[in-house]
Amino acid sequence: MCLILLAWRVHPEFPLIVAANRDEFHARPAARAAFWSDQPSILAGRDLEARGTWMGVTRDGRFAAVTNYRGATEPRAAESRGALVTRFLQGSEPAAAYVTSVARTSAAYSGFNLLAADGESLWWMSNRGGVPRSLEPGVRGLGNALLDSPEVEEAKSQFAASVDAPAVDSLFEILAARRIVNARYGTRCSTVLRKGLVGLRYAERGFLPDGEQQETVQFELPG
Repeated sequence: MCLILLAWRVHPEFPLIVAANRDEFHARPAARAAFWSDQPSILAGRDLEARGTWMGVTRDGRFAAVTNYRGATEPRAAESRGALVTRFLQGSEPAAAYVTSVARTSAAYSGFNLLAADGESLWWMSNRGGVPRSLEPGVRGLGNALLDSPEVEEAKSQFAASVDAPAVDSLFEILAARRIVNARYGTRCSTVLRKGLVGLRYAERGFLPDGEQQETVQFELPG
């Protein structure tokens, strides 16, 4: 199960805090988090098969992430779900307008959940029963079902208890307990984003198919 935990306008110094596990087939090629050479304003990992991403930020503070909806893969889908994140990050459209436009063409994708934040608002939608919705301040959890489904409640509660003092290492610990270690399909990386009133920190920890931890890459962006 992919997992995204986020706190939106809960902490007085960090309006957006995100902790996420990306679960994927190890055979699918992907690049670690970095600034993209062809889109230098984007900081994200990259799916090297479809050229999109599962989660990322921009230098001016835009954020987006996507999860697959369980059991909702459509082989004939015209678009890759990772393109939903990429298009938002490379654009300037407000989050509200973007998710509304995605909703009109959402049948072109396999099942997904999309999060998009432009600094002023945070929006969520799904093409499996989740109409575009502006999220109020609070702690949220997203897996491979709809927002705040029962499967993420335990992780969300632990995350909520950590956001008063959101140390990067403590957030990685919450994610570590929910990693999947499997030679074929497992947790490829864990990511922590802490967006402050001025600047942000982005950290990604990679894992090999046997679960061995790789280097943690970290980025600091000024406000």
